[in-house]
Amino acid sequence: MGLSGPAYTISTACTSSARSIISGARLIQSGMADAAIVGGADSLAKLPIHGFTSLEVMSRQKCRPFSSKRAGITIGEGAGVLVLSKEPSNLVLAGWGETSDAYHISSPHPQGAGIETAMREALAMAQLQTSDIAYVNLHGTATRLNDSAEGAAVRNLFGSVRCSSTKNLTGHTLGAAGITEAALLCALLDNPQTVLPSQFEDKSEMDEAFSGLGLLQNPTKLRGHYMMSNNIAFGGNNTSLILGHYDGK
Repeated sequence: MGLSGPAYTISTACTSSARSIISGARLIQSGMADAAIVGGADSLAKLPIHGFTSLEVMSRQKCRPFSSKRAGITIGEGAGVLVLSKEPSNLVLAGWGETSDAYHISSPHPQGAGIETAMREALAMAQLQTSDIAYVNLHGTATRLNDSAEGAAVRNLFGSVRCSSTKNLTGHTLGAAGITEAALLCALLDNPQTVLPSQFEDKSEMDEAFSGLGLLQNPTKLRGHYMMSNNIAFGGNNTSLILGHYDGK
C-alpha cells in the first residue's frame, strides 16, 4: 500500500489489540505519524485451549458472563483493523487509560483496582464525567474472579451504568478482544438505530452479586454519544478506551 513509518507488534495477552489502538494514537499525538493502521488477530490453537483448561476456567458450554450459571470462558477467534487519523471524523477516540497492577500472573486484583484506575484515566483524558458514558462494554470473561473484580470496579466508579460483555456472542478472542470490541462499539455509535446487546437470555440467571451494576437485561436503545470498552489481561494488565460519536462539542 506504499506505507512507511514505525511498524511493530504488541503482545500483552488479552489487552494486546487495545494497546495497539493506544500506541497508534500516541504515534499521531507525538507527530511521528499522520495516520496509523492498528489492529489485532488471534486464531484458535491448542496452546491457549490447553492452557486455560489447565487453569480450570474453560466452559463446556457457551460462556455466560455475570450469570449465576457461569462456568468459565469459551475461546473464539477473530481479527480487526481500525484506521486512526488526524483528519476529522464522526467517530473519535476520546480517551484511554492503561495500567499494570501486577497483582498476580493470572488472576485480577479482587476489587479490580487496576481496571478502575484505567477507567478513571480514560475519563480524565476525555474530560468526561461518568454520567457522559452511555454504555460500558465489559471485559466479562465469565470466570468467577474476572467478573467479580471488574463488576466491583465498575460499580465503585459508576454505580449503575448500562453495561454488558459481548463475549457470550463472540467467545473470548484473546489478543483480538480489544480491537473486535472497539470495532463493535464504532459500529454501534455510527448507527442511529443502535440497540445495545443484552447480557442474559433469561433474566433469572443474573448473579445477584451484580445487582445494581446496570447489566442490560433487554436490548436497549442507545442514548448518548460516548461508550467505554474495558480489557483485562494476565499479569494485571488493564486498558480502558472511550469512543465517541462527534456531536459538535
